[in-house]
Amino acid sequence: MITLKLATSLDGRIATGSGESRWITGEAAREQVHRLRAEHDAVLVGIETALADDPELTVRLAGYNGRQPARVVLDSRQRLPPECKLIATAREIPTYVVATAAPEPRLTAAGVRVLTVRALGEDRPELRTVVETLNAEGLSRIFVEGGGQVAASFLRCGLVDALEWFRAPLVIGGEGRPGVGALAIAALADAPHFRRVEVRELGPDLWERYEKA
Repeated sequence: MITLKLATSLDGRIATGSGESRWITGEAAREQVHRLRAEHDAVLVGIETALADDPELTVRLAGYNGRQPARVVLDSRQRLPPECKLIATAREIPTYVVATAAPEPRLTAAGVRVLTVRALGEDRPELRTVVETLNAEGLSRIFVEGGGQVAASFLRCGLVDALEWFRAPLVIGGEGRPGVGALAIAALADAPHFRRVEVRELGPDLWERYEKA
């Protein structure tokens, strides 16, 4: 079960052209994202998001004492820096790096589990193999959080089962960074199709939920 989470402006942007992104959506939407994390086995991001945001990818809710999901970073060249939060907490919370080369000792020494998978062009991990490898680790419910290229890659492969889309009432414009990267779609019939199952207001934002059509 692969769930893609997007938190964007009305025009589908996740950051301004300069990279500012905190916070596009409001507190209520961010709180709901933490609830959704708690429902999944793992939270997955790409290396660019990990480098830009230095996220924890944990469930942070008042009074929450449940299990923390594993953290997964698609990091072909194992570029995660030793000072980042994910590495610093890898011995407390299961943390995986998906790479296309042999594990780096500095990562494994810090408690990170490096999963080596085959590459697909441009040294990117082949996503179907990634999903199979994570499933073998007992991580069958994956919450994909970013960024735009990772979102596009999962959509291109037809791996997204559900969308959790948080939409803020602002417009950033074409120079902003898209929530979904290029899909190379020439015909509408080839676009990934989803069925809307629910829409809720969360403070000033909308939470739209979709399932694969």
